[in-house]
Amino acid sequence: MINVAMVGLGRWGQTILNSIQGKSSRLRIVHGITKEPELARELAAKHGFRLSTDLKDALADPQVQAIMLATPHSLHVEQVRMVAAAGKPVWCEKPLALTRAEAERAVAAVRAANVPLGSGNNKRCFASMRELKRVVDSGEIGKVMHIEGHFSNEHSTRVSGGWRDDPKESPGGGMTGAGLHVLDAFVNIAGPVSYVDARCVTKKAPPDPRDVLAVLVEFAGGATGLMATVRATPVYWRCAVFGTNGFVEARGEDTLVVAKIGGPTEEKTYPHVDSLCVLLEAFADAIEGKAPFPVRPEQMLDVIGAFETIITSLDKGAPVKL
Repeated sequence: MINVAMVGLGRWGQTILNSIQGKSSRLRIVHGITKEPELARELAAKHGFRLSTDLKDALADPQVQAIMLATPHSLHVEQVRMVAAAGKPVWCEKPLALTRAEAERAVAAVRAANVPLGSGNNKRCFASMRELKRVVDSGEIGKVMHIEGHFSNEHSTRVSGGWRDDPKESPGGGMTGAGLHVLDAFVNIAGPVSYVDARCVTKKAPPDPRDVLAVLVEFAGGATGLMATVRATPVYWRCAVFGTNGFVEARGEDTLVVAKIGGPTEEKTYPHVDSLCVLLEAFADAIEGKAPFPVRPEQMLDVIGAFETIITSLDKGAPVKL
């Protein structure tokens, strides 16, 4: 069992906590860090972990073997550097940073310290997405020509204030919250992005925003992509990959559709998994040296580089090359 400190006990920090505490045989939260301890005392007592207000407390705690960060995006890089300097593995919720240059500082720190770096790209671990990746990598649908991805959720109607309504912490409408998961799927499937053309149409500004983000993408390998995210709509996930011999499409977390030229369209539903727990336990594997973390640092940098370019395209109202 790996003892972990959770930094940030807001909505998502508690989501991570509830995904593993008392459920995982690999990870256990023993220390919580929050700037509002009076709001977390009951939570700490329920789950049996210590509570303090400073990351340095967890870094100095000999019982803590790894650190998880669910903090505002602008704090990530410096916190990752602090954890790496203390020689402890670090999990950082996405995005790792808001610019590629800043993300490179974080990656350089963990590489210098030779500690694992995890990130919260849990949509990769949907049963549907893991099988989609297998089909694409097997060559069953031929060479990838085009990808379409869409992730929307209703968080903007249920979660107000904080980073989601702060353009400095969450630029690009729904890009920072939901869109990054689609972008990560794209990079995982087709590699680095070389060109973006992004548009965001806002029907209502925050709080409780109504906006639509759409992005045209070209990849360095020659494929194209289209992605979208709509805030304030029911949860929807779709990722479709079109190849020279067929297509494969993930619908929601568990369903996969495969069609090959000249053949029937096949649909299969896979057993549901807790995608966040799967990714967290992959972080445990990386800590114990059993396997590298599935999101490689180079991919983290490629995702943030593409994200930064999308924000630039939105600001300029024009296409941008990386």
